[in-house]
Amino acid sequence: MRSVNQKALVILSGGQDSTTCVFWAIDRFGKDSVETLTFDYGQRHRIELAAAGAVATYAGVPNHVLPINTFGRIGGSALTDDSVGVPSTESTELPATFVPGRNLIFLTFAAAYAWPREIHDLVTGVAQTDYSGYPDCRRATIDALEETLALGLERRITIHTPLMHLSKKETVLLAKELGAVDAMGLTHTCYNGSRPPCGACAACILRARGFAEAGIPDPLAAA
Repeated sequence: MRSVNQKALVILSGGQDSTTCVFWAIDRFGKDSVETLTFDYGQRHRIELAAAGAVATYAGVPNHVLPINTFGRIGGSALTDDSVGVPSTESTELPATFVPGRNLIFLTFAAAYAWPREIHDLVTGVAQTDYSGYPDCRRATIDALEETLALGLERRITIHTPLMHLSKKETVLLAKELGAVDAMGLTHTCYNGSRPPCGACAACILRARGFAEAGIPDPLAAA
């Protein structure tokens, strides 16, 4: 059901999941009520920023880039530190691609950005089902942060996580339902920064599996 007279801010990384969330928010809140926020956080692959901008343009919604490049200084993650190798297989342990505190900080900055703009609804593509061991993608983490932000800002804050309990296959099917599959050709997922996807890193493997199980060709694979 579409929400009336509400604005939503979508955290848009330029990846598959956050792109699906943009179209979910448009369906839920209406295109004129949706904005996107992208973080320049010191990530190794600058292609993410270009992908986010392209997705927002395709969807017809504003995209704002917020520079918070401290993660590159912190290091310790394959996504921000050139000295850390990208894992080539999925793991049941916390992978090298985990960026400590990233989602917590993204959502905190998003809430701060939303405050003067009278936006109460944040949307993020975190998923507990396929969360790769990332503890900041779990439902309990998001619930606790939502309460903390509401207390700290003295304002109702709702963090929408439409993908939280979906598998990658179900996420692809949701994208199809929302008319977002073509936009997937503009996205970036690969941990190695490759376009088309390298096909070997955990992110590429998970994405390819989701499209294959959904029976839908991935437009990015033909990019």
